[in-house]
Amino acid sequence: MTGTARKRPDPAFLELDHEFAHDPHTALERVRAAGGSMSGSLRGAPARLFVDDADVRTILSDRRFVVDSASLAPSSDEGASLSRDELLRHLGMEPDLVVYVTQGLLDKDGIDHVRLRKLVSRAFTVRRVREMRPKVQAIADRLLEELPDHAEDGSVDLLEHFAYPLPIAVICDLVGVPEEEREVWRRWSHTLTSFALDDPALLNRTIGALVEAARRLIVGHREREYDDLLADLVRISDDDGDRLSEDELITMIFSLVIAGHETTAGLIGNGTHALLTHPEQLSLLKDDPTLLPSAVHELLRWCGPVFQTRMRYPTEDVELRSGTARRGEAVIAMISGANRDPEAHPEPERLDVTRHRGRPGEAHVAFGHGLHYCLGAALARMEGEVAFGSLTSAFPDLSLDPARPPVRRPNPGFNRFEDLYVRL
Repeated sequence: MTGTARKRPDPAFLELDHEFAHDPHTALERVRAAGGSMSGSLRGAPARLFVDDADVRTILSDRRFVVDSASLAPSSDEGASLSRDELLRHLGMEPDLVVYVTQGLLDKDGIDHVRLRKLVSRAFTVRRVREMRPKVQAIADRLLEELPDHAEDGSVDLLEHFAYPLPIAVICDLVGVPEEEREVWRRWSHTLTSFALDDPALLNRTIGALVEAARRLIVGHREREYDDLLADLVRISDDDGDRLSEDELITMIFSLVIAGHETTAGLIGNGTHALLTHPEQLSLLKDDPTLLPSAVHELLRWCGPVFQTRMRYPTEDVELRSGTARRGEAVIAMISGANRDPEAHPEPERLDVTRHRGRPGEAHVAFGHGLHYCLGAALARMEGEVAFGSLTSAFPDLSLDPARPPVRRPNPGFNRFEDLYVRL
């Protein structure tokens, strides 16, 4: 026999960067078949994965699980996991940049998280989001009106000209990023969410550029009066640095912009592809637009843009349904696994835009759960409703371009296409 035999995957271990990144749902079902949890690794860091809905909800809501491993009391355990700071340095991030990716909302626990969250939560209330809807609709209408101008031979990339421009326009307008800078912010955020950790030089350049751009925005908001979220945050930071430090302000800016459009763009792209490949569901939605809220929930469950949450660390041994999460070990709640849990979602592989109709709250965990529940959930849902409703109304004969199938690059964190060519 010639050649090198391919190494078989360990049946009791899952590498998120490889097997999972290339075939996520098959990998998740392997974990489920093994009892709902399995040892694994992400970027070389060991972690234990949990996929059942009940376990995922516990990990995300139980205060015994923290996102900042540095907050754990000292332990003599030799197997203690690397802190996020240590991991980023190990992966090549420059030490003076680490602070800007470890001081955000997603990096804080308890009162520190609540402190930062309160500073921006008023901008994302259901009432404020409802007031923003006409403006979001106007942006969507303009983009759809311009869509045929971008077509070549009748085909247009929906991600490039609709799915991304819509949410980045909305979040940048809300935060205070000027229109002429939005495209470069979009490129920077796409680089980071494409797991630029593979290229430390690119990672450092991108983070550095984001930090400098955020500083320029802050200076501009100190020199002139603006009516946006950043203006409020700058005033808070200037009046009371204990409530919001300068480093936290910088981190807050690019965290809001990145989180505020990347996932929504993924929802629009993934959801459009799902509807076009399930024509019976698309027909239901066209015939009954009141199904839009239910459809958005189902698309978030079935093809949501995020596969997993960031690592959590138990402050003590915690007994979960699928096994014990040991004190100090890294734990990953696989929200994509929870959203396909057959006990929580009967026939989970079936796309059904009527599944959530009339149901209070959210049956899925696409926006997380507990203290770190997505701050912009209401905004993302509203943008999804506007996007899908407007798109199907403007182009009732929309179809995938068979000559240019969508490209999905392996990514253990984000579920998204690199392009999505459609015929109008």
